[in-house]
Amino acid sequence: MRVVLFALSGLVSGAVAFGLLLAGWIALPLLAVTPLVVPALVAFRSAVGGLGRGEAELAARLLETEVGRPRLTSGGSGYWGRGRAVLADAAFWREQAYLLLRIVVAWPAGVVLASLIGASLWLIGLPVSYRFVNDDVGSWHVDTLQEALLVAPIGVIGLVLSFLVARGFASAWRRGAVPLLAFPSRAVEGEAGPPPGLRMHMYVTALVDAIVLVVWAAAGFGSFWPGWVIIATGLVLALRALHSLRGRLAAIGVFLVLVWALAGGGSFWPIWPLIALGIVYAVLLIVRRDRDVLEERIDVLETTRAGAVDVQESELRRIERDLHDGAQARLVALGMNLGMAEQKLADDPETARDLVAEARVGVQEALRELRDLARGIHPPVLADRGLEAAISALAHLSAVPVAVEANVPDRPPAAVETAAYFVAAEAMTNAAKHAGASRISVTVEREPSTLVVVVADDGRGGADATGSGLTGLRHRVEALDGRLTIVSPAGGGTTLRAELPCAS
Repeated sequence: MRVVLFALSGLVSGAVAFGLLLAGWIALPLLAVTPLVVPALVAFRSAVGGLGRGEAELAARLLETEVGRPRLTSGGSGYWGRGRAVLADAAFWREQAYLLLRIVVAWPAGVVLASLIGASLWLIGLPVSYRFVNDDVGSWHVDTLQEALLVAPIGVIGLVLSFLVARGFASAWRRGAVPLLAFPSRAVEGEAGPPPGLRMHMYVTALVDAIVLVVWAAAGFGSFWPGWVIIATGLVLALRALHSLRGRLAAIGVFLVLVWALAGGGSFWPIWPLIALGIVYAVLLIVRRDRDVLEERIDVLETTRAGAVDVQESELRRIERDLHDGAQARLVALGMNLGMAEQKLADDPETARDLVAEARVGVQEALRELRDLARGIHPPVLADRGLEAAISALAHLSAVPVAVEANVPDRPPAAVETAAYFVAAEAMTNAAKHAGASRISVTVEREPSTLVVVVADDGRGGADATGSGLTGLRHRVEALDGRLTIVSPAGGGTTLRAELPCAS
């Protein structure tokens, strides 16, 4: 609401500033060849400074922007020195530039905003006023309650657009015009003056508009033709100063309303392009939201795929280590035993027989380790009999009692089934080794589009969700677009829940 009030205040401030600047710059050239020019300069400086302080206070209260008190002119030495000090005062010229912007930008913006608010309130009030007043909306005559209710929402849209216009105007004014008043006592966080190129554009626009106004005034006033120049240069400046889509669409809407006002009013035809601009803005917001969702989805996929690659690399290193330290070492020992048995077969058959027997035991150990390794990669029971049987086999081998409850009428895809198996296996291993659990429960349930695995224990809790084991599980689950949640309060046991997408 404050930004709306500030924009509307331009109607008063612009008129006062116009009268002050016009009177001052008509009087000063007339008195330039007389000694009276010095007191005129001092009086003009005092008036400009007083209005500038009032504008600074208004900006501070309504725009919530900290603006320091403008510096006053330091008195020069001697009579003529006081006049030269006024002309050399940078604050004097900056305040005049600000007041000129109040005339050529803020006053038209206030007219547009007041017109838009008035038109919107009129449309909203049509369901009541149509009975008493012969109302027309453009070329459409409203004479029934249904027609009045049909156009009333346009008024609501207009009020919303008014607020957006006021916000855009306030934001641009805060960045572009307030620094002219400033000389802040301290920097305002997040505030910065306009870039040099934009500042120069503002000065050129203000100069062109001022020249046009002076020519119009010198020609005896009359029809306000400078308005066309002012709104055209103002639109170009606004499109450059405003970087948001909302601000630029609002600037175009203001321009259309000003064109309608300068053309003599009449049927309020800008309502239709304003509605079109609102629709365009809404569509672009939807498109931007969908794009943001898509970008977020891409980020998630990149993260989960990277996690899947890490899990795969970790699994390959584990298999390599197990082969090197287990089956490969046993096979090397087996080859050495058979070689020694071959050498002693003729001379010492009894020793050769013992070596062959030892080699046979080594073969059995190597086969068992290879079976365990294959089970760790993809257990045969999972491929042959399914997830329920594979988890039941894990429960049978567990050192802690495990209760298994499974409801999986149809086998899920192989990748989902494998991920669910390893989630249950890792969670059961953690509960037995690290949690000090005395009881574990495993629940596997097939929902319409999701396979849910829940592993709960009564251990000490406090599981570290960022540990390597649980992180690997999370990467495995997220690689399938699933979700893994862990609840592990200290002393309250641990519950691990994995949700794996499983299209039917």
